[in-house]
Amino acid sequence: MIDDLSRIRNIGISAHIDSGKTTLTERILYYTGRIRAIHEVKGKDGVGATMDSMELERERGITIQSAATHTVWKDYHVNIIDTPGHVDFTIEVERALKVLDGAVLVLCAVAGVQSQSITVDRQMKRYNVPRIAFVNKCDRSGANPARVTEQLREKLKHNAVMMQIPIGLEAELEGVVDLVTMKAIRFEGENGENIVESEIPAALQVEAAARREAMLDAVSMFSDDLMEAILEETVTEEMIHAAIRNGVLANELTPVYMGSAYKNKGVQLLLNAVLEYLPSPTDIENTALKMLPGGEEEEFILSNDPEAPLVCNAFKLEEGPYGQLTYVRIYEGILQKGSDIYNSRTGKKVKVGRLGRMHADEMEEITEASAGDIIALFGVDCASGDTFTSGERISLSSMHVPEPVVSLAVQPEDAKAADRMSKALHRFTREDPTFRTAVDDETGDTLISGMGELHLEVYIERIKREFNANVETGAPQVKYRETMTEAVDFDYTHKKQTGGSGQYAKVQGTMGPNDKGDFEFESKVVGGNIPTEYIGACKKGFEMSIDEGSFIGHPVQGLSVTLRDGNSHAVDSSDMAFMVACRQAFREFYLKGKPVALEPLMLVSIEGPTEFQGDIIKTLMQRRGVIVGTTEDEGFIRVDANVPLAEMFGYASVLRSATQGKAEFTMEFARYAPAPAEVAEELVKSYQERRAQGR
Repeated sequence: MIDDLSRIRNIGISAHIDSGKTTLTERILYYTGRIRAIHEVKGKDGVGATMDSMELERERGITIQSAATHTVWKDYHVNIIDTPGHVDFTIEVERALKVLDGAVLVLCAVAGVQSQSITVDRQMKRYNVPRIAFVNKCDRSGANPARVTEQLREKLKHNAVMMQIPIGLEAELEGVVDLVTMKAIRFEGENGENIVESEIPAALQVEAAARREAMLDAVSMFSDDLMEAILEETVTEEMIHAAIRNGVLANELTPVYMGSAYKNKGVQLLLNAVLEYLPSPTDIENTALKMLPGGEEEEFILSNDPEAPLVCNAFKLEEGPYGQLTYVRIYEGILQKGSDIYNSRTGKKVKVGRLGRMHADEMEEITEASAGDIIALFGVDCASGDTFTSGERISLSSMHVPEPVVSLAVQPEDAKAADRMSKALHRFTREDPTFRTAVDDETGDTLISGMGELHLEVYIERIKREFNANVETGAPQVKYRETMTEAVDFDYTHKKQTGGSGQYAKVQGTMGPNDKGDFEFESKVVGGNIPTEYIGACKKGFEMSIDEGSFIGHPVQGLSVTLRDGNSHAVDSSDMAFMVACRQAFREFYLKGKPVALEPLMLVSIEGPTEFQGDIIKTLMQRRGVIVGTTEDEGFIRVDANVPLAEMFGYASVLRSATQGKAEFTMEFARYAPAPAEVAEELVKSYQERRAQGR
């Protein structure tokens, strides 16, 4: 158990795809002695990076699941979560940032601030996570860390301050100049493990002096002592460190470090900065809600005190080789092996079987852990986001879960595959709040929904590999509707004689469209021509009819029926007779009301840099979209449009390629609207073919 909370750092490593997060984490683990050999992402040795433990991750060379590890650097305990870069796996970043105290924002020295850098930064701001920046890949052609620092200021509105300047760039990268110590630092040895300090090269002395002056000017805003010392020229390294830490903890300063993780340069200095500037659990104020006896909730500040009653949060579930893993961040108290804890959401008591520190997919068993730590529980039944306590009804604020935007229909090949697919979908929905499943009532398809096509593609692949279930996929059928455009009078007599008592019912009235979209039924029958006990059967007959219209074979929307008159027979009339009469009346007269096909319109909201406004609008126009509004704010544009759902399949990929991956979209149902003539004709033709085949 870690006794000194000030010596704990819970950090996340986040960035745009392919900025080098996993490579950086691999070097951190090597330099801290956690691993003995360095392996590369998609490495030639076939091993792959330590944190990419899933077979799919190693094949594709991408991070799919956030992975946690624990390491020690200079007697500080560092819990690290390596998160994915793809926007499809954004929930992995979201849940990591919710429980972390600080973060490292990794940027590519060539590409700079990219779309997912912007998204990750928004997420960090949502949870008030202090961060430092690391400009990676300074060895690549076109690298320019000074320009990337400028982009941090312009695009992300950070108070970004360079703490280093590079010694050489691209293929000439040798090391960095530390602007605090004013020393040149190079990384020698086979894997850059030997740090060698020397005087600043003559060619860089002028630039280093100018950059240091700018750095001191920026950080002195967070320390009166440093400001006085600058005027008196008595600045010490301790003063600079204290001022930078103040600025970082206030979320008003972003120190910028640089290097090349792949070439083993700059990583140890970044680690030093993590210890020096990022917060410990005691520096962060976390709040929770306590349920009071009267049913009211009271907000209180969590103390990080190991002596306090237990409060911990299950932020991530994962099926591992040891069974279900529940990743837990402890905010108060001590969690011990064998102890009883309570799930605040369900009120159920749970026994803690095994505790462990995770190292990617490997585990190190422990007997207890205290406030401020991140560990894993085994065999605990819970949902992502549940709060565990020692008995009190306490809940932590829920994380932001974006709505899924892409759907697919999945079909198992046989009964055995169906059972396995069901188990897989149940597990995935527990693990991932952005992955949803549903059964379409109209088509019978099993639908899976997620954050993007890659997101769903990965889950389909996992169903096949991990559960050995062969499934086929296809776009789900769009839920069309139909409605009448004109009111018509109906007059129908149902008469059937089969020996004994027969069936007789006569109904007269009007049916037509309404603006509410619901089914409305009104009886204006007088004189008892239709006995009162049969009025309910008449309503039910029409209600049953609207499940399938006779124009395109889809449900009828917005139908009003007024029953005016009719007739009955003392012996042959019954509920069934009037129900059948109304169904037949609907079928005979519905098409005379000039029905039209209705298609679902989605409200699509797209956000991206203003420079792509034309490209965004073009993608919407190509999909029969109608722009309903645009707003612009600090270099970002938001476009809202109504677009037919049938045109939205595959849109995620189109939008990303049109905007260099810098735009995101959300989609929700807006309303039904008349479909164009060519779409309606196709639907009518399809319905007639189905009827001809007897379906």
